[in-house]
Amino acid sequence: MKKSKVINSDISRVIAQMGHFDQLSIGDAGMPVPMTTEKIDLAVDNGIPSFMDVLNNVLEELEVQRIYLAEEIKTENPEMLKKIQERLPETPVTFIPHSEMKAALHDSHAFIRTGEMTPYANILLESGVVF
Repeated sequence: MKKSKVINSDISRVIAQMGHFDQLSIGDAGMPVPMTTEKIDLAVDNGIPSFMDVLNNVLEELEVQRIYLAEEIKTENPEMLKKIQERLPETPVTFIPHSEMKAALHDSHAFIRTGEMTPYANILLESGVVF
């Protein structure tokens, strides 16, 4: 459910169309996106925009009740994991193998590609409700 301020029209549209338990994905520049999943490509250069910049913007509008992260982020990108947990301290986290995360993109409303160039900087956001 949409909350307030995303100016990218494609991201805003996808958030507005989401309902309870629907998923939206945000990830690094290297994540393979299934042909059946809408890809909103924001990447313009190495690190631009960053994963966290895009996540923070999306969280301005999307009510999130659970997040899914790759199990591998714990060992391969602990700094990013810490940033995500600091940004979403009260949100339940489910860790899944990266292979399952890639497969789950088939059910995601869209994948937002960032310019992030660090490993396993990918997240599935499960939409909650605001009431």
